[in-house]
Amino acid sequence: MPRSHGRTGRPPLTSRAEILEAARKIIDRDGWERLTMRRLAAELGIGPTTLYHHVRDREDLLIQLLNEHAQQTLRRDLPSDPRDCIVASAIAIHDSLAAWPWAAEVLTADGFLRRLGQPALEMVEAIVGAAAEAGCTSEQAVHLFRGIWYYTVGEILVRAHSDSRRAGDAHDAPDDAFFDRADLSRLPHLAGIGNRWPALAAQDTYAAALGAFVDGLLAHAGAVPRIEPRI
Repeated sequence: MPRSHGRTGRPPLTSRAEILEAARKIIDRDGWERLTMRRLAAELGIGPTTLYHHVRDREDLLIQLLNEHAQQTLRRDLPSDPRDCIVASAIAIHDSLAAWPWAAEVLTADGFLRRLGQPALEMVEAIVGAAAEAGCTSEQAVHLFRGIWYYTVGEILVRAHSDSRRAGDAHDAPDDAFFDRADLSRLPHLAGIGNRWPALAAQDTYAAALGAFVDGLLAHAGAVPRIEPRI
């Protein structure tokens, strides 16, 4: 009688590419909050412990997904002018993350930078290097990137959360309905805007505001910042 050489049938899907594909499917279908190692293993039809040959934990899985997404979406052709390079790099980061708003949620904690892959780090390098070329000190260059990062992530998250709620807004309400819980006699400018606020707030002003933000930061390049005393 021939000796058995182990289990027969289709082998389990355990390659890194298949794991990441299954994770993306869960996120697209159920949301990134519902992605767990146990759910991912069930999606693949394997035991949870098998996953740990490719990923350390859920956070590592999310970072791997993000790095792969960055590899596929971040642009490489950046302008040579320092100011324009900073703006173009930030817009590239913004557009990449805007396609996956959950990724911005993952990257809200300080210390994320050391876990990013080469493509994402090259965008950070482009911004910091261009800031230095524009006359920023190393400290100013880091602060410039941090300011851009906070603005970019905040814009993505606010817009993503607002879009998810906008379908239930009452756009046909009277002009002052948006601020109907306030005493508008003491808020004349808000009263004048009234129900137009949601539409105005929904306009995409990221690039224009980013350009003004970068111009303001670079205007102080090389200068010693003045620290105002706290009162």
